[in-house]
Amino acid sequence: MFFFRMIFRSFSRQFKRRLLIAVTVCLSATVSVAMLGVVFDVGDKLNAELSTYGSNITVQPKADAVVNDLYNTGGDADSNASGTSESDPTTFLKESDAPKIKTIFWAFNITNFAPELNIHADVNCTSESAESSSCKASSVPIVGTWFAKTLHMDSGESTVAGMNGMRSWWKLDGSWPKDDSAQGLIGTTLASKLGVTKGDTVTLYKTTADGSRNKQRITITGIYDSGDSDNNAMYIPSSTAQVLANLPDSIDKIEVKALTTPDNDLARKASKNPNALTQDEWETWYCTAYPSSIAYQIEEVIPGSVAKQVRQVAALQGDVLQKTQAVMVLMTVLSLVAAAIAVANLMAASIGERGSELALLKAIGATDGAVSRLMLAETAVISLIGAIVGALLGSCVAQIVGHVVFGSGITMRPMVFVLVFVLLTLTVLIASFSSIRSILGLKPAEVLHGR
Repeated sequence: MFFFRMIFRSFSRQFKRRLLIAVTVCLSATVSVAMLGVVFDVGDKLNAELSTYGSNITVQPKADAVVNDLYNTGGDADSNASGTSESDPTTFLKESDAPKIKTIFWAFNITNFAPELNIHADVNCTSESAESSSCKASSVPIVGTWFAKTLHMDSGESTVAGMNGMRSWWKLDGSWPKDDSAQGLIGTTLASKLGVTKGDTVTLYKTTADGSRNKQRITITGIYDSGDSDNNAMYIPSSTAQVLANLPDSIDKIEVKALTTPDNDLARKASKNPNALTQDEWETWYCTAYPSSIAYQIEEVIPGSVAKQVRQVAALQGDVLQKTQAVMVLMTVLSLVAAAIAVANLMAASIGERGSELALLKAIGATDGAVSRLMLAETAVISLIGAIVGALLGSCVAQIVGHVVFGSGITMRPMVFVLVFVLLTLTVLIASFSSIRSILGLKPAEVLHGR
């Protein structure tokens, strides 16, 4: 009973110092849980954030890919290259094969895609606001594509694909055209050149490969500002472009927006030569949503195609992810170091004030190990309470960070809490070590006599 009464009186006198230890551990746990929670989830959040700025995989005919690689024309570097070439494509994929993209293993990671037929045509417009003499242009880039096309898959599921979701950053004055119609969008640069506004009608003229001269009237439903050279192009439904160019069921490019896992050494090795992977490496790579893995699977379902990741997007994602994770981990380490220093100082001060009590315990028979275990038990209980409260607060802070930065909550994985509790346990043990050593040096006779 005497032993327990001493513990009770000790807790009463040392309440403030114990409270400070609990608060210190609580703050460290809060920061650690919040930061590590974001670290474990930031990859998916960052990927989703970057995917709003366009495609990260492009699909093109194999012959075009060979030419691009041979002459280093950067076919995989720019996912929005319409209008960069003055000539029309000569090799094509089938538009009817495009929906097969949603049949690959990572189909649910494919958030959107849009086929393109990039051609050039002469433009003549009918506009009340423009003189007919100035409303002409030759060899204007025309992109035949989907805008919001509903696809019915063999599995019975339906999906919507097209530029409406691929170009979410465009500033659009007007409305999106309807698929399979005689409507279109025009970039601000081309609209200014032709002097047309939304609601006007333009006529496209195209000389086909067989020498015939086709024409197609297009009603402009909107004027877009992409912020780049694409403002000099016109977007129309793919079916309309195919009729104009006499290229039925033909496309020369597919832009794909996919949620991917940032590249690592395995993904980079696979992107160079998948056949060089071992069986275990192959299975890991194929069953992980790397850009190269998704691109490989797209090539498997679309005949005669080459799928490549947009290098700038992949590099940006990996670089930003590494820096973001480094900052979060650094903040976690600093919080743990601060907690270790604070706990060590508070325990040292507590042992200094309780020297006579601890000496009395040793005088009545308590061993150094028993006294040390007592101090560790007290600190462990206090730290556990602080860690639990801190874990709850950290989860709330992580959600706030997620909603403020990424516009959605953070998925708190159980591993985060396990890791934080392990780190805090090690931190408290290390902080307590120097203080416990001072207990071993206590000599009851000298302390009790005030020496």
